[in-house]
Amino acid sequence: MAGKGGVGKTTVTAALARTAALAGLTTLVVEVEGKSGLATLYGQPPFAYDEVVLSPGGPGGAADVIARTLTPDEALLEYLGDHGLNRISRRLVSSGALDVVATAVPGIRDILVLGKVKSLSREPRLDLVLLDAPAAGHAITFLGSARGLVDAVKVGPINTQAQDVMDLLRDPELCRVLLVTLPEETPVNELVETAFNLEDQVGVSLGPVIVNGVYPELAGMEADPEAAARAAGASLRPGEAQHLADAAAFRRERTALQTEQVRRLAEDLPLPQIALPFLFSADLGPADLAVLSDAMRAGIEALPEPASPAGAPAAAAPEEAAR
Repeated sequence: MAGKGGVGKTTVTAALARTAALAGLTTLVVEVEGKSGLATLYGQPPFAYDEVVLSPGGPGGAADVIARTLTPDEALLEYLGDHGLNRISRRLVSSGALDVVATAVPGIRDILVLGKVKSLSREPRLDLVLLDAPAAGHAITFLGSARGLVDAVKVGPINTQAQDVMDLLRDPELCRVLLVTLPEETPVNELVETAFNLEDQVGVSLGPVIVNGVYPELAGMEADPEAAARAAGASLRPGEAQHLADAAAFRRERTALQTEQVRRLAEDLPLPQIALPFLFSADLGPADLAVLSDAMRAGIEALPEPASPAGAPAAAAPEEAAR
């Protein structure tokens, strides 16, 4: 999951995870920036490197939503431990040399994280792995690190790891990137640019675009407030009719701007869209997540059948986004 900072990427990731879990898919969310609000959305305390269950499965067929954070340093230590090099990992920590090793080659920090994600995606206990990627600008560098390392390091374990990650990213049956945007001019511009850069520079396939924060259609926005009040058997205090008329005009204007940006996005980027509603809540929690998850499910059900992997660009079912 990728997108410009502030578009609600983590919230959308949480909603997709809940949707997938309710469909019976055991889902792991991987967070890489260390400042996620993911736990809050599920009403849970913050989590770290160790896996936690954000939402347990239920008797109705729902599966677990699991989450964890991945950092390059911890991924490196785990890699060394898995390969029988615990003594070396302890010395790296005690000597302070861990950061030197993790930054010895440009892109190595990103490939450590992506290599761990690749390993997790192969675990049979998981049906779906969702990676809450860095914001759009860094996402291209992050996902493109494998290609850079394959070109720079011709042999050895780094080359092998990078090649494996690149194979995963370029397999549309295993991995898709879902881009998130708001229906506003700048986020839409950045999303279109990111989409083409991801396809050209990384070679990854794209799934549906998630348009977050869309104002729901409301009836009566053109009505006269005083007439509407009389029809409802209510009365307005002095000045309230004008305030209501101004609010309705603002809502109509915002809706028209959003509609224009959604139309422009569809013209510039031929990918299916899933719209999620704007929620008028200062702090989103489990109840809000349920609303977004319902909208996500409805959007998925309305998607066209996925195109052949040979087609370009192709849209995949979101539950295949980061497997």
